[in-house]
Amino acid sequence: MDEKIIKLIDMINSSKSIVFFGGAGVSTESGIPDFRSKDGLYNMKYNYPPEKILSHSFFVTNTEDFFKFYKEKMNSLKYKPNTTHYTLAKLEKLGKLKAIITQNIDGLHQKAGSKIVYELHGSVMRNYCLNCGKEYNAEYVFNSKSIIPKCSCGGVIKPDVVLYEEPLDNDVYENALKAISNCDMLIIGGTSLAVYPASYLINYFKGKYIVLINKDSTTFDKKADLVINDSLGNVFKKIDKAI
Repeated sequence: MDEKIIKLIDMINSSKSIVFFGGAGVSTESGIPDFRSKDGLYNMKYNYPPEKILSHSFFVTNTEDFFKFYKEKMNSLKYKPNTTHYTLAKLEKLGKLKAIITQNIDGLHQKAGSKIVYELHGSVMRNYCLNCGKEYNAEYVFNSKSIIPKCSCGGVIKPDVVLYEEPLDNDVYENALKAISNCDMLIIGGTSLAVYPASYLINYFKGKYIVLINKDSTTFDKKADLVINDSLGNVFKKIDKAI
Protein backbone atom coordinates (compact mmCIF):
# COMPACT_ATOMS: atom_id res chain seq x y z
CA MET A 1 0.00 0.00 0.00
CA ASP A 2 1.19 3.53 -0.79
CA GLU A 3 3.18 5.16 2.02
CA LYS A 4 0.90 8.19 2.12
CA ILE A 5 -2.21 6.02 2.38
CA ILE A 6 -0.67 4.09 5.27
CA LYS A 7 0.09 7.40 7.00
CA LEU A 8 -3.48 8.62 6.38
CA ILE A 9 -5.00 5.44 7.85
CA ASP A 10 -2.71 5.71 10.88
CA MET A 11 -3.92 9.28 11.38
CA ILE A 12 -7.55 8.19 11.15
CA ASN A 13 -7.00 5.34 13.62
CA SER A 14 -5.35 7.64 16.15
CA SER A 15 -7.99 10.38 15.86
CA LYS A 16 -11.18 10.57 17.90
CA SER A 17 -12.92 13.52 16.26
CA ILE A 18 -12.63 13.86 12.47
CA VAL A 19 -14.31 16.47 10.26
CA PHE A 20 -14.46 16.20 6.48
CA PHE A 21 -14.57 19.40 4.43
CA GLY A 22 -15.51 18.68 0.82
CA GLY A 23 -16.13 20.37 -2.50
CA ALA A 24 -17.30 19.51 -6.00
CA GLY A 25 -14.64 16.82 -6.42
CA VAL A 26 -16.55 14.62 -3.98
CA SER A 27 -19.45 14.29 -6.41
CA THR A 28 -17.72 14.34 -9.81
CA GLU A 29 -17.17 10.58 -9.55
CA SER A 30 -20.95 10.22 -9.30
CA GLY A 31 -21.16 11.98 -12.67
CA ILE A 32 -22.03 15.46 -11.44
CA PRO A 33 -19.90 18.10 -13.23
CA ASP A 34 -17.93 20.57 -11.15
CA PHE A 35 -17.74 24.30 -11.80
CA ARG A 36 -14.16 25.38 -12.40
CA SER A 37 -12.38 22.53 -14.21
CA LYS A 38 -11.90 22.60 -17.98
CA ASP A 39 -15.05 20.47 -18.37
CA GLY A 40 -16.94 22.27 -15.61
CA LEU A 41 -20.09 24.36 -15.85
CA TYR A 42 -18.19 27.64 -15.93
CA ASN A 43 -16.41 26.65 -19.13
CA MET A 44 -19.54 25.67 -21.05
CA LYS A 45 -21.29 27.99 -23.52
CA TYR A 46 -24.59 29.55 -22.48
CA ASN A 47 -26.61 32.65 -23.36
CA TYR A 48 -25.41 34.10 -20.04
CA PRO A 49 -22.36 33.28 -17.91
CA PRO A 50 -23.30 30.59 -15.33
CA GLU A 51 -22.09 32.87 -12.54
CA LYS A 52 -24.72 35.39 -13.64
CA ILE A 53 -27.48 32.81 -14.06
CA LEU A 54 -26.85 31.53 -10.53
CA SER A 55 -27.14 34.97 -8.95
CA HIS A 56 -29.98 36.31 -6.83
CA SER A 57 -30.60 39.26 -9.14
CA PHE A 58 -30.86 36.98 -12.20
CA PHE A 59 -33.26 34.70 -10.35
CA VAL A 60 -35.48 37.72 -9.65
CA THR A 61 -35.32 39.37 -13.09
CA ASN A 62 -34.93 36.32 -15.37
CA THR A 63 -36.73 33.63 -13.42
CA GLU A 64 -37.63 31.50 -16.44
CA ASP A 65 -34.07 31.46 -17.80
CA PHE A 66 -32.82 30.64 -14.30
CA PHE A 67 -35.04 27.57 -14.04
CA LYS A 68 -34.21 26.37 -17.55
CA PHE A 69 -30.54 26.27 -16.52
CA TYR A 70 -31.27 25.01 -13.01
CA LYS A 71 -33.43 22.08 -14.14
CA GLU A 72 -30.94 21.05 -16.82
CA LYS A 73 -27.70 21.40 -14.84
CA MET A 74 -28.56 21.15 -11.12
CA ASN A 75 -30.79 18.06 -11.07
CA SER A 76 -28.94 15.58 -8.85
CA LEU A 77 -31.90 13.19 -8.50
CA LYS A 78 -30.53 10.93 -11.23
CA TYR A 79 -27.14 10.54 -9.52
CA LYS A 80 -26.06 8.09 -6.83
CA PRO A 81 -23.53 8.37 -4.01
CA ASN A 82 -20.03 7.04 -4.67
CA THR A 83 -17.30 5.36 -2.62
CA THR A 84 -16.30 8.60 -0.90
CA HIS A 85 -19.87 9.31 0.25
CA TYR A 86 -20.36 5.77 1.57
CA THR A 87 -16.98 5.58 3.31
CA LEU A 88 -17.63 8.88 5.09
CA ALA A 89 -21.01 7.55 6.25
CA LYS A 90 -19.22 4.42 7.52
CA LEU A 91 -16.70 6.53 9.44
CA GLU A 92 -19.59 8.40 11.06
CA LYS A 93 -21.25 5.11 12.13
CA LEU A 94 -17.93 4.02 13.64
CA GLY A 95 -17.94 7.20 15.75
CA LYS A 96 -14.81 8.59 14.10
CA LEU A 97 -16.33 11.23 11.86
CA LYS A 98 -18.21 13.95 13.75
CA ALA A 99 -19.37 16.11 10.83
CA ILE A 100 -19.26 16.67 7.10
CA ILE A 101 -19.00 20.24 5.84
CA THR A 102 -19.86 20.41 2.17
CA GLN A 103 -19.97 23.08 -0.50
CA ASN A 104 -22.14 20.77 -2.64
CA ILE A 105 -25.89 21.11 -3.00
CA ASP A 106 -26.69 17.63 -4.34
CA GLY A 107 -27.76 15.84 -1.14
CA LEU A 108 -25.62 12.77 -1.90
CA HIS A 109 -24.04 12.64 1.56
CA GLN A 110 -27.46 12.11 3.11
CA LYS A 111 -28.38 9.56 0.45
CA ALA A 112 -25.28 7.60 1.48
CA GLY A 113 -26.42 7.62 5.10
CA SER A 114 -24.53 10.51 6.69
CA LYS A 115 -26.48 12.25 9.45
CA ILE A 116 -24.46 15.31 10.43
CA VAL A 117 -23.95 17.32 7.24
CA TYR A 118 -23.52 21.08 7.17
CA GLU A 119 -24.45 22.27 3.68
CA LEU A 120 -22.77 25.66 3.33
CA HIS A 121 -24.44 26.43 0.00
CA GLY A 122 -27.82 24.86 0.72
CA SER A 123 -29.44 21.92 -1.05
CA VAL A 124 -31.55 21.24 -4.14
CA MET A 125 -33.49 18.79 -1.94
CA ARG A 126 -35.18 21.63 -0.08
CA ASN A 127 -37.42 24.22 -1.73
CA TYR A 128 -39.91 26.75 -0.46
CA CYS A 129 -42.57 29.13 -1.71
CA LEU A 130 -41.46 32.76 -1.69
CA ASN A 131 -45.04 33.80 -0.97
CA CYS A 132 -46.33 31.51 1.79
CA GLY A 133 -43.23 29.56 2.80
CA LYS A 134 -44.69 26.12 2.02
CA GLU A 135 -41.93 23.51 1.55
CA TYR A 136 -41.51 21.31 -1.51
CA ASN A 137 -39.17 18.43 -2.34
CA ALA A 138 -36.75 18.28 -5.25
CA GLU A 139 -38.97 15.93 -7.27
CA TYR A 140 -41.75 18.51 -7.33
CA VAL A 141 -39.44 21.25 -8.61
CA PHE A 142 -37.51 19.27 -11.22
CA ASN A 143 -40.60 17.44 -12.50
CA SER A 144 -42.95 20.42 -12.59
CA LYS A 145 -44.64 20.80 -15.98
CA SER A 146 -44.26 24.57 -15.97
CA ILE A 147 -40.73 25.94 -16.35
CA ILE A 148 -41.15 28.03 -13.19
CA PRO A 149 -42.39 25.78 -10.37
CA LYS A 150 -45.38 27.29 -8.61
CA CYS A 151 -46.86 26.74 -5.18
CA SER A 152 -50.51 25.85 -4.61
CA CYS A 153 -50.93 29.48 -3.54
CA GLY A 154 -49.53 30.69 -6.86
CA GLY A 155 -46.18 31.83 -5.51
CA VAL A 156 -42.81 31.04 -7.08
CA ILE A 157 -40.91 28.15 -5.47
CA LYS A 158 -37.24 28.89 -4.80
CA PRO A 159 -34.59 26.20 -4.28
CA ASP A 160 -32.95 26.46 -0.86
CA VAL A 161 -29.52 27.03 -2.40
CA VAL A 162 -27.22 29.97 -1.76
CA LEU A 163 -27.02 32.00 -4.96
CA TYR A 164 -24.37 34.58 -5.76
CA GLU A 165 -25.15 37.86 -3.94
CA GLU A 166 -26.78 35.88 -1.09
CA PRO A 167 -25.17 35.32 2.34
CA LEU A 168 -24.50 31.88 3.77
CA ASP A 169 -26.95 30.63 6.38
CA ASN A 170 -25.53 31.89 9.66
CA ASP A 171 -26.56 28.85 11.75
CA VAL A 172 -25.01 26.42 9.26
CA TYR A 173 -21.80 28.47 9.13
CA GLU A 174 -21.57 28.68 12.92
CA ASN A 175 -22.11 24.93 13.31
CA ALA A 176 -19.43 24.24 10.69
CA LEU A 177 -17.04 26.63 12.43
CA LYS A 178 -17.66 24.91 15.77
CA ALA A 179 -17.10 21.46 14.25
CA ILE A 180 -13.75 22.48 12.73
CA SER A 181 -12.66 24.27 15.91
CA ASN A 182 -13.30 21.17 18.03
CA CYS A 183 -12.00 18.34 15.84
CA ASP A 184 -8.56 16.74 16.11
CA MET A 185 -8.32 15.81 12.41
CA LEU A 186 -9.53 17.71 9.37
CA ILE A 187 -9.71 15.97 5.99
CA ILE A 188 -10.15 18.37 3.07
CA GLY A 189 -11.16 16.73 -0.19
CA GLY A 190 -12.14 17.61 -3.73
CA THR A 191 -11.95 21.37 -3.41
CA SER A 192 -9.65 24.06 -4.77
CA LEU A 193 -10.35 26.12 -1.63
CA ALA A 194 -11.07 29.06 -3.91
CA VAL A 195 -14.61 29.86 -2.73
CA TYR A 196 -14.85 32.45 0.05
CA PRO A 197 -16.14 32.57 2.78
CA ALA A 198 -16.48 28.76 2.87
CA SER A 199 -12.73 28.20 2.44
CA TYR A 200 -11.97 30.57 5.32
CA LEU A 201 -13.47 28.08 7.77
CA ILE A 202 -10.39 25.87 7.73
CA ASN A 203 -8.40 28.64 9.42
CA TYR A 204 -10.27 27.79 12.64
CA PHE A 205 -8.74 24.31 12.86
CA LYS A 206 -6.69 23.87 16.05
CA GLY A 207 -6.30 20.09 16.07
CA LYS A 208 -3.48 17.68 15.26
CA TYR A 209 -3.77 16.63 11.60
CA ILE A 210 -4.79 18.39 8.41
CA VAL A 211 -4.97 16.14 5.35
CA LEU A 212 -5.59 17.50 1.87
CA ILE A 213 -6.78 15.14 -0.88
CA ASN A 214 -7.17 16.72 -4.30
CA LYS A 215 -6.11 15.90 -7.85
CA ASP A 216 -4.46 19.31 -8.24
CA SER A 217 -2.35 21.32 -5.83
CA THR A 218 -3.92 24.15 -3.83
CA THR A 219 -2.63 27.26 -2.10
CA PHE A 220 -3.25 25.50 1.22
CA ASP A 221 -0.90 22.54 0.55
CA LYS A 222 1.98 23.98 2.59
CA LYS A 223 -0.20 24.13 5.70
CA ALA A 224 -1.28 20.48 5.48
CA ASP A 225 0.39 17.64 7.38
CA LEU A 226 -0.32 15.30 4.49
CA VAL A 227 -1.11 16.06 0.84
CA ILE A 228 -2.37 13.35 -1.50
CA ASN A 229 -2.76 14.31 -5.17
CA ASP A 230 -5.13 11.60 -6.31
CA SER A 231 -8.84 11.09 -6.92
CA LEU A 232 -10.98 10.81 -3.81
CA GLY A 233 -12.39 7.53 -5.09
CA ASN A 234 -8.96 5.89 -5.20
CA VAL A 235 -8.10 7.11 -1.71
CA PHE A 236 -11.42 6.29 -0.04
CA LYS A 237 -11.57 2.79 -1.51
CA LYS A 238 -8.35 2.09 0.39
CA ILE A 239 -9.66 3.76 3.54
CA ASP A 240 -12.85 1.68 3.34
CA LYS A 241 -10.88 -1.57 3.17
CA ALA A 242 -8.72 -0.55 6.14
CA ILE A 243 -11.42 0.51 8.62
